Amino acid sequence: MDISLTGELGDFLRSRRARIRPEEVGLPGHGRRRVPGLRREEVAQLAGVSVDYYIRLEQGRGPSVSDAVLDAIGRVLRLDDTEQQYLRTVARPAARRTAAAVPAPQRVRPGLRLLLDTMEKVPAFVLGRRMDVLAWNALGDAVAGFSQMPAGERNMPRQVFLNPQARELYPDWPAVAAETVAYLRLDAGNHPRDRQLATLVGELSLGSEDFRRLWADHQVKEKTYGAKRMRHPVVGELTMPYETLTVTGEPDQMLVVYTPEPGSQTAERLALLASWAASPAV
Repeated sequence: MDISLTGELGDFLRSRRARIRPEEVGLPGHGRRRVPGLRREEVAQLAGVSVDYYIRLEQGRGPSVSDAVLDAIGRVLRLDDTEQQYLRTVARPAARRTAAAVPAPQRVRPGLRLLLDTMEKVPAFVLGRRMDVLAWNALGDAVAGFSQMPAGERNMPRQVFLNPQARELYPDWPAVAAETVAYLRLDAGNHPRDRQLATLVGELSLGSEDFRRLWADHQVKEKTYGAKRMRHPVVGELTMPYETLTVTGEPDQMLVVYTPEPGSQTAERLALLASWAASPAV
């Protein structure tokens, strides 16, 4: 049962129509409009398809749609590469990945765990489906405290939206929250039958008004690279670029590595944190 993505194709297209002003695509912007952005008939005209065809597509009851049509709609709606791929995914339910509604628990290969342990100078961890934290190295644990979390709470969206300390931990919390939801929705598009994800979305929706708002915005984004600021309770503020690498042979697992600039204040604070974490308790 596609609990988390019911009507997703129509919702996604409507949200993207709403953000395009008519004058941006050469149409008159004056006159009375009942909806923001482009009308359905305007998208159909600009994409070169019939209005009836586009309406049926947006309602999720259209026939199998070609790449050419989806590409044309994407150009009209000014989708980026990630959004375009997401459109293809949700427009073709039969072609989506058909993982079991209750998938087997994910496991991290011994070789990947060994790799984590050898990365002593940088925080690193492995994310799986639904942004569950599957494994981490010692410095990653010292930064984020994964080992201190109950197993069921080692999940990035839960930590961002349901942990009362998250806004203190992330000085740029609004940006972190938006990126987290955008990647979670991308995962949902690839696994629409995942009951655990549907349960997670329901839990976050009940527990966080911010999550509900961001989820309704239908943003999608890959988790690739960037920078994140964290306010650590022991060593203070850390500014950490990160790289995200897909694990070969495990497409639903990602290795996330924080890569502070050598000699930077963050690198010095991480070295101090590593020493502190390695010190035996008195």
